[in-house]
Amino acid sequence: MKEQIIYEDNHLLVINKKVGQLVQGDKTGDESLLESIKNFIKIRDAKPGNVFLGLVHRIDRPTSGLVIYAKTSKALSRLTQMVKNREVKKTYWAVVGKEMIPQSQRLVHYLKKNEKNNKAIVFPKATEGAKEAILTYHVIKTLDNYLLLEIDLETGRHHQIRAQLSKTGIPIKGDLKYGAPRSNPDGGINLHARKLEFIHPVTKENIEITAPVPQNDAIWRACEE
Repeated sequence: MKEQIIYEDNHLLVINKKVGQLVQGDKTGDESLLESIKNFIKIRDAKPGNVFLGLVHRIDRPTSGLVIYAKTSKALSRLTQMVKNREVKKTYWAVVGKEMIPQSQRLVHYLKKNEKNNKAIVFPKATEGAKEAILTYHVIKTLDNYLLLEIDLETGRHHQIRAQLSKTGIPIKGDLKYGAPRSNPDGGINLHARKLEFIHPVTKENIEITAPVPQNDAIWRACEE
């Protein structure tokens, strides 16, 4: 757990999540990062009683990268509001197949969550029950068989990046759910929450955090070189 903590102070803690880790408990009953971090803090800081820890935002289980947890209720309420107000800038990296695509593109779709198969349905125009989803991608590296995209999110919808890129004809490497031809050996997908920028909810200083990519994946390592 210690090596996964990228940033920590009295108010918040930022983790570099590994592929397959749950940010909080779900119906699988598998141990979540929320519980693991609570236990880690309890032992490390020799805390009697319960440890307060709140999840500020989520990323999908097969995704890696930065997740913010709040260590105080004040930080949690402020950060949650900041995420809602789009005051937390999130930058992602995604590996996609080598297709002929524009070097940079702003994608606007409308997404509706299908609860049955836990998947986002993508519509090209406003549709009842669907929420607007906007992102901008830039191709920042070309590998032998893949492209590395840097993605700036304007909205935060369920499976947004995965669904929008798939609709554009460039599913993320390993993402079978959204049309990738093959799965990755670790069952994850090549989507990484790379960078977070925000004003600290208590100290008001500017925070900018970057997460190293998973080092067990040769393609990710090539992206970072």
